[in-house]
Amino acid sequence: SMEVFEVIEKRRSVRKYKPLSVRNEDLKRILEAARLAPSAGNRQPWRFIVVRTSERKKLLAQAARNQMFLADAGVIIVALADSEASLKWCKQDVMIAVEHLVLASTSLGYGTCWIGAFEEEQVKQLLGIPEKIAVVALLPMGVPDERPQAKPRKSFSEIFFEEEYNRPLKL
Repeated sequence: SMEVFEVIEKRRSVRKYKPLSVRNEDLKRILEAARLAPSAGNRQPWRFIVVRTSERKKLLAQAARNQMFLADAGVIIVALADSEASLKWCKQDVMIAVEHLVLASTSLGYGTCWIGAFEEEQVKQLLGIPEKIAVVALLPMGVPDERPQAKPRKSFSEIFFEEEYNRPLKL
C-alpha cells in the first residue's frame, strides 16, 4: 500500500467504475479504517450500511438524484450518524470516518466519490433506517474506469495564515 502523502495526492472523485466487485478482504480493511477513526468523546456515532446487490444499488442511485453511475460501483457504503450517541458532533465524526474509508480505498487501488446529493427519506425507506439515524453521505467504491485529472486547488498563501486572519504564513 502507498505512503499517506502519496495516497492523499492520488485520491480523485471517480464517477466511472469497471463492473468488478471489491474483494472481501480489501473491504474489511477499508471498513476497519473507518472503525478506527477519532470521534468527539470517543462516542463513535457512525453506522455504515454496505450495499452490494445491483437492484439496491440502482434504487440508491435513483434516490441520489439519478446519479446512475453509483449503480456501477462494486459497493455503495451508506454512512449514518446516530444523533443520540453524539448530538453536536455526530455528522462531523462520521465525515472523518468516511474520509478514512476514502483514503484506505485509494491506497488499495479503488476509487470513491463523496455523494451528498440524495433524498434522505428515500434512502431511509429503502434501507430500513430508523428515524433518529441521519444519512450523512453515500460513498460509491469500486475499481476505477477513469483517471480524472487533479482539480485546481487554491494557492498555499490563500488558505494558510500566521497568528491572525489574512497575515501570510511564512514557512
